[in-house]
Amino acid sequence: MEVTIHETTTIYPSKPPFTENHVLPLSHLDTDRNLNLTFRYLRVYVNHTAQQKSKSDPFEVLTSSLSAALVYYYQFAGCLRRRPSDNRLELHCQVGNGVPVILSTVDCTLASVNYLDDPDYNFAEKMVPDPRDDEALTRPLILQLTRFKCGGWVFGTAVHHAMCDGMGSTLFFHAMAEIARGENGMKIEPVWDRSSLLGPRNPPRVDFPVHEFLSLDRDSSPYLESGKPAVRECFEVKDEWLDRLKGFLHEQSGSNYTTFEALGAFIWRAKAKASKIPDDETVKYAYLTNIRRRVKPPLPAGYWGNGCVPIYVQLLAKHLINEPIWKAADTIKKSKNIITDEYVRSFIDFQELHYDEGITSGNRVSAFTDWRHVGHETVDFGWGGPVTVFPLSRHLVGSVEPCFFLPYSSATEGKKDGFKVLVCLQEQAMPVFKEEMEKLEHGLFKEEMEKLEHGLS
Repeated sequence: MEVTIHETTTIYPSKPPFTENHVLPLSHLDTDRNLNLTFRYLRVYVNHTAQQKSKSDPFEVLTSSLSAALVYYYQFAGCLRRRPSDNRLELHCQVGNGVPVILSTVDCTLASVNYLDDPDYNFAEKMVPDPRDDEALTRPLILQLTRFKCGGWVFGTAVHHAMCDGMGSTLFFHAMAEIARGENGMKIEPVWDRSSLLGPRNPPRVDFPVHEFLSLDRDSSPYLESGKPAVRECFEVKDEWLDRLKGFLHEQSGSNYTTFEALGAFIWRAKAKASKIPDDETVKYAYLTNIRRRVKPPLPAGYWGNGCVPIYVQLLAKHLINEPIWKAADTIKKSKNIITDEYVRSFIDFQELHYDEGITSGNRVSAFTDWRHVGHETVDFGWGGPVTVFPLSRHLVGSVEPCFFLPYSSATEGKKDGFKVLVCLQEQAMPVFKEEMEKLEHGLFKEEMEKLEHGLS
């Protein structure tokens, strides 16, 4: 299963979107040091000949629609550079710039690789661009289309997080898809106005104590690897297992928990336990939350920059591991109450006041994100929506070992029971983590948690 790269084509806007070079400022959410990364993922499309004319070439369709969409989203053809005055990123837009698109092929069918539902990572990595260092800034968006022998294809995306979050990129790809399907007009007009909509107050003030989970360290690198090999692995989570966990947590606490809270707490504890983190170290559960409708006034529908803020839940490792899971789930649940306009504005103002001091979320951060309802799977270029959406990002919200909740591929046969969890963890910790996940499958966590509950009472 070799991926053969044939060409790289630069796609330009179909008509000039501007006539003079200019510089655009980013918001203080865009320039968060924890978002100085490229997020990468792939979408898998099946070529249904009944839906699409056999002569249609996905590469021609995508590059043509990209060219038209870049008239409105021309910023993706820009170049990110650091501002000399404060080292913040800003976007340089130059006349004549475009977006590179890589064309590649694979001599096998999508069915033979299970539609990349749980792919071999070395294979999947070759179908998604992986810009490093300067290229990630000079080319903030790089795309790749890989044709398969069956007529299906994989659409690989690499986009710098300073440009947008997952919802922002989905807005762009929906615009491309509308053009590809021949629809008249664009349903949602893009809005850039970042520095005014999500800029600092004058004067900036921090009324919410964000310093409790953020620290200042100019020499810190959010994604400094430990040097120890890390592995990624998918685990299935069936509805029955999840219902049993939620029911047990309700019995212990009297509260109801969402999947994100209950399963997130279980996996967070399992990762900390498997990693053998010292008792007195602080561990953090991190996630991004959408603030587009929570800020005052709400952001316009076409705002496609970063519209999420990080939330950090922190506990001592000994409390996470040695206390009942419902307590960690309860802490995650309560963290949602802080998501207010004041929290967002204080986070932005903290970035304004302390950016040059090096804002960091510290070590031992476990990032979690739920991709089951984000909308990645609804982008239809004329072949129907993707049957599989799969992330290849190695970093997220200050965490070098992120965790994704993912739907199963819609192309695989049989009833879809539950979903899958993609876990990144150091290689030596994975065997213990698997043992913890087996406890979830067989309900073996109950006896352990009951002992902890009695020990605390």
